[in-house]
Amino acid sequence: MKLKPLLSALACSLVLAAPLAIGTSAQAQTLRWAAQNDVLTLDPHSQNHATTNAILQHAYEGLVRFSAQYQVEPALATRWTQTSPTQVRFELRKGVKFHDGTPFTADDVVFSFGRIRQPQGTMGIYVTGVKEIRKVDDHTVDFVLEAPTPLLLRNLVNFFIMSKSWAEKNRTTNTQDFKAKEESFASRNVMGTGPYRITGWTPEQRITMIANPDWWDKPTGNVKEVVYTPIKSDPTRVAALLSGGVDLLTDVPTQDVGKLRGESSLKVMDGSEVRTIFIAVDMGSPEAKGTNVTGKNPFADKRVRQALSLAIDRQAIQRSTMRGLSVPAALLVAPGVNGHDPALDAPARADADAARKLLADAGYPNGFEMRLNCPNNRYVNDEEICQNVVAMWARIGVKATLAAENFAPFIQKMQNFEHSAYLLGWGVANFDAQYTLQSLVRTRTTGADGNFNYSRVSDANVDRLVDAMKTETDVAKRNAMIREALVRTRDEVLVIPIHHQVRPWAMKQNVTTIHRADDRPEARFTTVR
Repeated sequence: MKLKPLLSALACSLVLAAPLAIGTSAQAQTLRWAAQNDVLTLDPHSQNHATTNAILQHAYEGLVRFSAQYQVEPALATRWTQTSPTQVRFELRKGVKFHDGTPFTADDVVFSFGRIRQPQGTMGIYVTGVKEIRKVDDHTVDFVLEAPTPLLLRNLVNFFIMSKSWAEKNRTTNTQDFKAKEESFASRNVMGTGPYRITGWTPEQRITMIANPDWWDKPTGNVKEVVYTPIKSDPTRVAALLSGGVDLLTDVPTQDVGKLRGESSLKVMDGSEVRTIFIAVDMGSPEAKGTNVTGKNPFADKRVRQALSLAIDRQAIQRSTMRGLSVPAALLVAPGVNGHDPALDAPARADADAARKLLADAGYPNGFEMRLNCPNNRYVNDEEICQNVVAMWARIGVKATLAAENFAPFIQKMQNFEHSAYLLGWGVANFDAQYTLQSLVRTRTTGADGNFNYSRVSDANVDRLVDAMKTETDVAKRNAMIREALVRTRDEVLVIPIHHQVRPWAMKQNVTTIHRADDRPEARFTTVR
């Protein structure tokens, strides 16, 4: 407790040192929000990254959006009509303006569609099944589908619309190539129609926003200004909340949840997150990078993957590292996602003896050496989880070297296929398991299929099921396909799930907001009194 004043002062100095790029006259309506990691870019079509999307959703909008109850509702489109099994007409909202005052029209929708599909970005999954968007008139567009697409509306929530004229004026019609470390005007500047205008981004320090007075809708909250501060250090982040330097903390360290519950000036909002933490290994290369095995790839052998999974004591991680704030996982999707079934989601107990036997059967009686890559500022206790896994693998003779680093360089290297084994978390933005299966375990193509499959998974049965569920409109049949694909992914150990995150948020007593299972707070739903 003697350290609390010192930590509070330190946190306050870090949070408040740089001058704000926004006014502070209406302090009671300013939301100061902190979490552990920064956005990757401001380009809305570049990186499918939850924190990036959580910030950008304040400035960019889709044709539809999620309500407070995660129901699809109109946004930049006021209505839509299925004119045939493969065509949907959207009537666009009239009178909407971008933040620079230019009108929103069908041209912006057509332009944004061409931009989000560019292969250097990772957001193309949100227009899965869309063959073409045709302009009918200034406020009407037709979506021409490759086949019936049951997830169309839920996917379009994250199809953000950018101003065509602004992009052309600023020579940023191409999506940023993040993995090549490219910078562009759109990666540092924003032009959307949303409820907030992003006024500044200083990487690893802060993002500032002000309310858009010309927004077409009205917020349910009263927040006029937002200051988002990424604070990597757990103690510093908590101290910032305790000292009053921030109002809302969405990355609450597990070890501090109990202490924060006992603070009379604070409240903790409990909630699960539709995010699964897992380990992926390179299954497709002739040799895996970072191992001492030559002439073959140990991860291509199912027995090796089974051994690595069996060696992990998920209950111990839940108990000691996560302090109960996780759900040990066997499935690749969390509760709350369509397709999840608790009866299928019971991981086997850790069994080092069985794991060693599997390794011996696979030809590795003495184990082998490998490298595990891990972010250290993205998920709850990410580096600590990796440290635990490395120790657990050592018990079966697998000598893993841990390489932990900031998420931005980690993800760039991952997208360049530099990792042979890595820890990643996957949230389900549309709350349907197809999104996970299609992104992570379907064979990678030049389109949206396998767009986050950086471990070279390729399984013909999963591919067949994913391709079928994308166009199956019979709910029961489609759910059966999802179930079969999830079980196949589990039983073939195509990835190694560790747990589903539980995500409490902590805030001052004068803050009221809605907990979001996708871990994307929305200032429009937030009140500061």
